Amino acid sequence: MSISELLLLVLAGFAAGGMNALAGGGTFFSFPALLAAGLPPVTANATNAVALWPASLAGAWAARDSLRPLGGYLLPLLLAGLCGGLLGGLLLLAGGDDVFATLIPWLLLAATALFAASPWLSRWLAARRAEATHPPHNKLSLGAHVAVSIYGGYFGAGMGILQLAAFSIEGHPLARANALKNLISAVIYSVATATFVIAGRVSWYELIILLVGATLGGYTGGALGQRLPAHWLRALVILVGSGMTAYYFWATYFSH
Repeated sequence: MSISELLLLVLAGFAAGGMNALAGGGTFFSFPALLAAGLPPVTANATNAVALWPASLAGAWAARDSLRPLGGYLLPLLLAGLCGGLLGGLLLLAGGDDVFATLIPWLLLAATALFAASPWLSRWLAARRAEATHPPHNKLSLGAHVAVSIYGGYFGAGMGILQLAAFSIEGHPLARANALKNLISAVIYSVATATFVIAGRVSWYELIILLVGATLGGYTGGALGQRLPAHWLRALVILVGSGMTAYYFWATYFSH
């Protein structure tokens, strides 16, 4: 690895950690940087997923007090996250680099659109949902959670927004929906991480460099969280996501 690639990964990790602490969307910095460092698409995505795993565990642990009263209600959701995350990871590995490389522009487009629309989506859902203490599980809602979990195991960017939408539509209050999102994300990232590690698709050297930058960025982002306007940060993430989407559409479909 050259010095320039090393610096790129440190800076991308710093930006990803900082943006996740402030506004979300860190994948738009870390995943393209891993590709630019020369990793194959599947390995880059697997390495990025493992890099996000510790933060997902921390989020689930922080939400434990909100989740404890739900008890057995969580079991079908945990099973949906486990099965969906495993299936998504296996689909990524089975499809290989060529299939995933073709889908990258579309996945980035979907994630950028979800991130950009999330404030309006949250307000729309808040105005229409009827909050319930324990919204009953049904085949449609569990199927939706499995589908989101498959997406999370396969790629993951924007997964949290989809989960919040699903839980809010069911009638969960926003605070509990966010806690459930953190828990299921931790399950998805855990099973995906195990799948990618067992398959040998994680590049540990790049992962360590990315984690160093992300840790520093997360600390810095947390310290700056009360000082920077949130709409500026969101605009930056959308700008980067749009730029990456346009670039990968060009590189995938028009540069040959």
